Amino acid sequence: MKHKLYIFLLFIFLLNSCNDALDIAPDGNLQLDEVLADPDKVEAMVNTLYENIPLKGYVYFFFDPAVVACSDDGWSSEDGQGQLVDQYYKDNTSASNHPMRDFHDGHGARTNAYWDRYWKQIRLCSQLIEVIDEAAVNDEADRGRFKAEAKVMRAFFYMELVKWFGKLPVMDATVPFDADFSELTKQSVYEVAQLILSDCNDAINEPALPWRITTDANAGRATKALAAALSSEAIMFAASPLHNEGQNHWEEAYQVAKKSVEQLKANGYELFNSTTQPNVFGDGQAAALRQLVCQNADFSGSPRDKETIYQARTGGTFVWHIGYIGSNMSNTFKPGTCPTQELVDAFETINGKPVLDLNNPYQDEQHLVPNYNPDNEMYDPNNPYANRDPRLDQTVLHNGSKMIWDNNEVTVETFTGGQHAPSFDVTARARSRTGYFHCKMVTPGASGVNQISNANWKFYRLGGLLLNLAETAAKAGHNAEARVAADEVRARSGMPELPGSLSPEELILRIHNERRVELAWEENRYFDLRRWQEPSGDLSETCKWFTAMVVTKNGDGSFTYTRRNVSSNPRGGWQNKDLVLPLPLSEASLLESVTGQSWQNPGW
Repeated sequence: MKHKLYIFLLFIFLLNSCNDALDIAPDGNLQLDEVLADPDKVEAMVNTLYENIPLKGYVYFFFDPAVVACSDDGWSSEDGQGQLVDQYYKDNTSASNHPMRDFHDGHGARTNAYWDRYWKQIRLCSQLIEVIDEAAVNDEADRGRFKAEAKVMRAFFYMELVKWFGKLPVMDATVPFDADFSELTKQSVYEVAQLILSDCNDAINEPALPWRITTDANAGRATKALAAALSSEAIMFAASPLHNEGQNHWEEAYQVAKKSVEQLKANGYELFNSTTQPNVFGDGQAAALRQLVCQNADFSGSPRDKETIYQARTGGTFVWHIGYIGSNMSNTFKPGTCPTQELVDAFETINGKPVLDLNNPYQDEQHLVPNYNPDNEMYDPNNPYANRDPRLDQTVLHNGSKMIWDNNEVTVETFTGGQHAPSFDVTARARSRTGYFHCKMVTPGASGVNQISNANWKFYRLGGLLLNLAETAAKAGHNAEARVAADEVRARSGMPELPGSLSPEELILRIHNERRVELAWEENRYFDLRRWQEPSGDLSETCKWFTAMVVTKNGDGSFTYTRRNVSSNPRGGWQNKDLVLPLPLSEASLLESVTGQSWQNPGW
């Protein structure tokens, strides 16, 4: 690692007068022994563990959900503006300047800078673990809780690094100033996962660490539930083809995922199955999912939302006049990233059958010729949005969708000449590129034009953990348990159970597709597409060509639906090198000079 990472001078933060346990106080110039002698300063030191929690959703450069926009679920109308997604789409990426890794937000702050920020946090966590036993605390129970929180947050930041960079050095302790870095090596994702599992198991075994936060003052603090979620995710990534180095870890991943779900359920976590605000979210079968992602989790002993495992303390998803419908609507600015036809194709019909052949969804490279599922007799290409999984209408606005805007019901018109028709001119920022608009994170039915959802980002929820269990169980050959876990998620939205007649290969395809549908717009698809690839693979089948739906209104009021490519050129980000981010060029060069080993990720 860069010397600045491990010779980083720890800034100690003085506790201010705010009541919020996670208010970060101003930095001071105290010696460590002075800090450890004062319980309030020790608590302030704990607060530093929660710095640099990544911002998600609509808080990337110019309020674009960049991770979604760079998956196959979305295409951004910022594609001609020279900004983050535009650079990515044009493949203007390098180890010295990568937009996803380095780009600034609209106010000049580096919202990403993942490598530097997360390693800093890992060191802060390790240091607290090492010194907390000799620190003064206000309550002896705090000592165990603080150490457990540090272990969970170390696991959290390690997991974030794994998602972006893959292999990492495994360090469970701080490194002294005069350390010999010549023996430093990258270790496998499985080895990183073992550290995460160890830290999370220790945290779960700590009596003072709670399973759930029950007061607003402690919002954002680590819990046993977060430890369980991280355990499930870490070993699933380690078992996935991109990272498993030819080893089969699926049985271990299944056992961890199963235990995590069992622990969560035993401690009061459950799916949010029924909306508590039908006047806002309606009473449709996917209304509860829409409410879940649009509203903050509540903190009490008996919360309304028992599904959310870990929610960011700050940083709303910010959907309003930016990132919603745009297109000739009052008080709107731009639609930002819009769902692709590929995402729309993923939603089954209500009889539980895929629209396309999931094994080979398109007959051509450019996705213009869909390979329809011959067993699905319900889907009608001439009426493509009828009889679909209820989650489609809670995720995507399409031609004929109904919405409330400025106290009036509006019918979405994406047909040529309609109010919301797409444009394929990159200067038309207020137009969808795909013929669709995102709506999952937007509170429906609100009065006026301020259709806003500023819910803080939900990093982990039980629905995602159930799908981790479904995938790992299927890959480990526990097909019946895989179906049960997936079916629990599907049932929330009124979708039928997966057929027991599915082959193991078919079951895995269905579970992969279920992840795409249930977790759409929640920044999972970007990483799923990558971890499912072999190290020699690429994303040419999913992330090279994208399609839009062009709708023509006929004289009799019917519509004709025609697919076309969003762009005449392939989009960047699909090559083998794009499976993981590059280490910063200066970082890789320094590490190579110190260790004599190659540190840069393949292709960079």
